[in-house]
Amino acid sequence: MRINSLYTKLVLVLFLLFIAIGGIFMAAALYTAPMYQQEVSQQLNRDLAMYIVNEHVLIEDGRVRQDNLGALFHKAMIINPSLELYLLDAEGRVMAHSMPPDRVKRKQVSLGPINSFLSGKKHGLIMGDDPGNESRQNSFTVAPIDHEGNRQGYIYAILGSDKFNHITEVLQRSLIMKWSASAVLTALVFAFFAGLVLFFFLMRKLRALSQSMQQFKDSGLQDNSAVTMSEIKPRDEIDAMALTFREMAQHIHLQMCRLEETDTLRRELVANVSHDLRTPLSSLSGYLETLLLKSSDLTEAEIQSYLKIAHENAKRLSTMVEELFELAKLDANEVRPHQELFSLSELAFDVSQKFHLRAAEKNIQLDVDIDETVPYVTADVGMIERVLDNLIDNSIKHTPEHGCVRLHLATEQGKVQIAVSDTGYGIAEDEIPHIFKRFYRKSTNTEDKSAHAGLGLGLAIASRIVELHGSRLSVNSVLHQGTTFQFTLPAPG
Repeated sequence: MRINSLYTKLVLVLFLLFIAIGGIFMAAALYTAPMYQQEVSQQLNRDLAMYIVNEHVLIEDGRVRQDNLGALFHKAMIINPSLELYLLDAEGRVMAHSMPPDRVKRKQVSLGPINSFLSGKKHGLIMGDDPGNESRQNSFTVAPIDHEGNRQGYIYAILGSDKFNHITEVLQRSLIMKWSASAVLTALVFAFFAGLVLFFFLMRKLRALSQSMQQFKDSGLQDNSAVTMSEIKPRDEIDAMALTFREMAQHIHLQMCRLEETDTLRRELVANVSHDLRTPLSSLSGYLETLLLKSSDLTEAEIQSYLKIAHENAKRLSTMVEELFELAKLDANEVRPHQELFSLSELAFDVSQKFHLRAAEKNIQLDVDIDETVPYVTADVGMIERVLDNLIDNSIKHTPEHGCVRLHLATEQGKVQIAVSDTGYGIAEDEIPHIFKRFYRKSTNTEDKSAHAGLGLGLAIASRIVELHGSRLSVNSVLHQGTTFQFTLPAPG
């Protein structure tokens, strides 16, 4: 057992605490036991002095009746040898006593305790002067001696005499006191070991929590086993603390996984951007260099052709950069939807008009199918337009000649459903989970050559915009038959 461990410290504190409690209890018992015995004796003999006064005439006409007094002292010594009787005058001076002459050390007794005793107003033990000891007080009983209304003196009886105190000390060392002390010691020892057991179970939970923390720390915040949530409901503060730690650790682990994923995406971004920007940039640079070096040897038609290609590559570069910035803003939540009420049907027709010419160039039929029940919607017009642009552009790009692209709007269960479908090459089942990822390009379908063009950000942008509107962009595709993208927008109630 380590000295600096919490369990050892708790055991030492408990041990010292019980030592202190036991010491205080024993000291209190040794101090209060005599006081208790004296108080019991005083209460039992409270009327003794009064009985003596009523039965014996000790002072008559101001004179002490020595005969009666001697008989009283003799009788008292026979009945209770520990009893000390004193005859006091009205001022508290000792007039006679039952003790040997050399045993009396005080000639006068204070009347304060006597008056308190006789008044009966003070409860509990009352200690008075002991004529047999100049520095000690003792328990007593007293009764006044009156004659015709005048105070003649007092019978003053010391109950806690030297003999009584000696017997009390002997009794304290007797079997009863020893058994009492043994019982107290046994109770303290039992309580000590009960405390040890309690601390053991308490520390077992704390050690388990500490080990989990250390394991999680040593793993570099990556050990998922250390953050497994307990199914046990918290029964005390330690269980609640353990559950809180596990929740915190699980959150940290999740954040670390997200950071790793983000770092992976960042590296992929750098690699893909470098690759995809290099191709149009090299083409642009090559054609412009050719025009600069060989412009005199080229025909007008060749010059125009080279300029057209250079311009297309420049536009392509511009589009790539714009998409990168747009996606970065969406991911950073720098762009939030500006909600407004508008006609989705009119927006659908306007967007389709932008692609009619391009569709016609590929002999692709572009249809817009809108149910009459489609209501107005509340959303960001510009963002929804960008989604429709990306989806229709993607469908036209991956649909062969004489195919069909269809934009369909319908109302279903209080929501407006938007679907863009085509009769294109389709997407392989194993590729569907990846098509919304940044820079993803289809590679298995060799027929669709255009699938490899561009950075692959259009669907990622569309998906992020739909998420910002509280919906999800889903896809359903069959290889060589076509693909359908769809999402929903809430219809105002």
